[in-house]
Amino acid sequence: MNKEQDDTYQKMVNILSKEFTSPKGEHIDPKEYVYEQAEIIAEKYHRTLGKFTIEEWDRVFYYVVRDLTGYGPLQTIMDDPNIEDISCNGIDMPLYIWHRNHESIPSNIIFKSTQLLNDFLVKMAHKSGKHISSAQPVLDAMLPEKHRLAATFMNEISMKGSTFCIRKFREEPFSIVDLMNVGTISARIAAYFWLILEYKKSFMIVGGTGAGKTSMLNALLGLMSQNDKIVTVEEVPELNPPATNWTQLNSRESFNFGDGPSGSISLFDLIKVSLRYRPDYVIVGEVRGEEAYVLFQALATGHGGLCTMHADSIDRVVKRLTSPPMNVSEVYIPLMNVALYIQRVELPGNKDGNSFGRRIRSVSEIAEFEDYNEVSRWDPRKDKFITMFEDSFIIQQISITSGLSISQLIEELDTREQYLETIVESGITIQSEVADRISGYQNIRKSMLNGETPKIEDLWEVGQFNPFRLPDINDLFEFILKEEKRKEIEERQPERGNNWDEIQTMLNQLREDAQ
Repeated sequence: MNKEQDDTYQKMVNILSKEFTSPKGEHIDPKEYVYEQAEIIAEKYHRTLGKFTIEEWDRVFYYVVRDLTGYGPLQTIMDDPNIEDISCNGIDMPLYIWHRNHESIPSNIIFKSTQLLNDFLVKMAHKSGKHISSAQPVLDAMLPEKHRLAATFMNEISMKGSTFCIRKFREEPFSIVDLMNVGTISARIAAYFWLILEYKKSFMIVGGTGAGKTSMLNALLGLMSQNDKIVTVEEVPELNPPATNWTQLNSRESFNFGDGPSGSISLFDLIKVSLRYRPDYVIVGEVRGEEAYVLFQALATGHGGLCTMHADSIDRVVKRLTSPPMNVSEVYIPLMNVALYIQRVELPGNKDGNSFGRRIRSVSEIAEFEDYNEVSRWDPRKDKFITMFEDSFIIQQISITSGLSISQLIEELDTREQYLETIVESGITIQSEVADRISGYQNIRKSMLNGETPKIEDLWEVGQFNPFRLPDINDLFEFILKEEKRKEIEERQPERGNNWDEIQTMLNQLREDAQ
């Protein structure tokens, strides 16, 4: 804005602060409402505010809406999907951003005024539904757009004044297909986790800050059965599983200043509460304290458990777990069946223009305390995953409990790998749609195991892929899903589309003939 427009902007903000009325009704967009109020003020006080063209008024309105309902000077970088992190280290210092393609970059945004930075922090705290002040100078919160906010207030604990860091998260979380597309995980490793999740095995995701632990956990949750009941326990809600039977629990800080009992609710308390919900899986966003003890107690009672933890190897993870404040007994360590180590790495060659990326460095099964079996590792020279699932003792355990032979389970692993690759080829990436395809596969498998004829709609979604390799109807499935048969049916039903009843009758007749 030029000086005249800036003066009008200041006047308009002052008038709005006095005459602004709260909107009536629910589900009103704050940005649209403030824009309408600004237009009313501009028309009501047009002599005082000055004359501008429509484009100039739009510019003034933009800054009014941006500063009152948005993030002020940070609005543009908050809207940029390629920016993962925004950091302010204090007064008179440039804000640093972390860009997906260009890594750490200093910006030209600098807070020159202590009061302006403090007011900005208070505003962000209020947007998060939290409080920050000299009495409570540390803030850990979530913004309305699901971005994570960490901040300190004034000079209470930072000599450079108020500081903050915003860790941005995608509006639509990464699905397992997204992570396969960028090379973070392979289809075979994903199929392995899909299989062990079905048999209620527990695992943890370990790695450093910004390695992608939460994104990986969120993506793997899309492989869970929709029939599972899950409870998530977090300090700041970040997980968003595509499940309907899901209870979300968040810890709470206390603002009690007196001598009365504290009203804080810790992760330790929440995990104990979660066990009363009879969950199939207890999922902890991040384990870092005494809540680890309760989580392993839950595993000992037969519940499944998933979590993330900061560490750089499985050996360090176990040492953290068996030391204060976690104090998990060594005999409980094997209850966490698998540890997945993810890291941000330099790539041997540019992938989609990036010289770095996130990769699953290793997948290790925990047999006993200090006895680990590596079943997958990443080759940094070739950017390839090497898997050894044939030597997996977790699959051996599943074989004993399920009655299926190891060769059958390995074949099932191959089948699921092909199925995931088929989803990748279809172009489906949205988490909910990927979860629907996973459920479709499970429905087919359940029907087959019960000796029933699967619904043709489920088979049709899979395309020409044969979801089960049962010898008595293998040829039958390949026949019914051949391209020429599909074309024949489409030609006979050009207007109404596919007549599923007719196709089902044909399938039943062909099955009888094959038998």
